Amino acid sequence: MLNKKIIFALILGSILFAQNKTIPNIELKLLSGELVSIDSLVQDGPLLINFWATWCAPCKKEMRYLDKFVKKYDALGVLAINEDKTRSFARVRSFIKTNNYDFKVGLDPNGQIFKKLGAQVVPTSILINSDRTILWRHQGYIPGDERIMETEIRKALGLSHD
Repeated sequence: MLNKKIIFALILGSILFAQNKTIPNIELKLLSGELVSIDSLVQDGPLLINFWATWCAPCKKEMRYLDKFVKKYDALGVLAINEDKTRSFARVRSFIKTNNYDFKVGLDPNGQIFKKLGAQVVPTSILINSDRTILWRHQGYIPGDERIMETEIRKALGLSHD
């Protein structure tokens, strides 16, 4: 009975969140120690927010595409929000540095932002525009999802499909 209540709550939460087409202007700490807000990150164009963890193999596979997209599309911002616990930050820093990723990495060790934005699994990606309106949302990653992601990014940037 408890499992049914939990499942119902998750479904209801997802439905309610889906009806909210914008995300709040959240402030978070980056891996660099800098504090940033969502509003500051969307000033130059769309922002792809991606929740990930170092223990998540699909997340790691997807991240190379996040890096490719941020390098390919100048007006796109990418914010990869890490969901590891505080004691794993050295592993997070090492992973990002080793792979020479060129996007901002946020920290969410208590999962508060993850919950606030309605994420349920890692990886979860949310593409928003400059007024924080959700343009696209995707949970999980399997090979090929990066093509769908790029199509949505190109739409958000007003680029043709080629």
